Amino acid sequence: MERQKGWLTSGAFAALCGTTKETLRHYKDIGLLSPAYQGDNGYFYYDVEQFYDFYAISIFRQTGTPLEEVRRCLQGQDAAQTLALLQEQRCRLEAERQKLAHMDFVLSSALRNLEFGPVTDMVPQTAWFEAEHLLALPAEELEGLMAPTASENEMLIAVLERCQELCGRYGIQTDFQLGAIHQPEEQGGPGAISHLYTRIKEKADFPYYMEKPAGHYLYLCCRGRWDISEGYAALKRDILEQGLKITGNFYACDLAGFILNSVEKNAASMISVRRLDGPAASR
Repeated sequence: MERQKGWLTSGAFAALCGTTKETLRHYKDIGLLSPAYQGDNGYFYYDVEQFYDFYAISIFRQTGTPLEEVRRCLQGQDAAQTLALLQEQRCRLEAERQKLAHMDFVLSSALRNLEFGPVTDMVPQTAWFEAEHLLALPAEELEGLMAPTASENEMLIAVLERCQELCGRYGIQTDFQLGAIHQPEEQGGPGAISHLYTRIKEKADFPYYMEKPAGHYLYLCCRGRWDISEGYAALKRDILEQGLKITGNFYACDLAGFILNSVEKNAASMISVRRLDGPAASR
């Protein structure tokens, strides 16, 4: 590293800080970070201790702090002002962290759903499913939010508005991909819809929380159709013909999601129910 009388040249200081001479020149021009010394040769030199000034500037810049505000903070050397600025930036970082966590949850959910792509259409299979956390809206409550003659679009509006309201009230995050919960009928198949649901990121303590428990699930994928009534019938038939023991609710969810489901040929849904009779191999 090039040095002269213990000082660092602008090139050497830029290398130490992981930046460019152009950035240092800009910071000098606006009075944010000036070289510590100018030699007789007209060259500017930096003190190694100024590394920490540059590091502080970098941290503030990464949190979105305007350069003028950074300059006032560094030049003022006021502890109270610095504390207030750090607290403000900490709040910004926390908000950004939550936003990124939500984006990761939504994208991970979409990837997991689309990875069911190779599964054969309308063929019941068995697999282990991890537990899922749900925001579950009772069907009776939703019926009270809309007119009896409401169209499908009007019903969707009511459901999404209710999800938005509950997410805001309880501070939860969802991917807004809707599914239906069916109570089992006596004959072994799915009965009436008891809830509409959407997945949430984690377990939460609020009145609409429901867990889809982990376990071995009998499931069936329906592809290329929005009407999945044939899927319900095929799953029920398989349960009866194979004499399978099932427990709990039936779950129907959209796999194509907000990315692909606007075209019917891309539509993909899955119906699943938990098995009681052990981890049978996929058939």
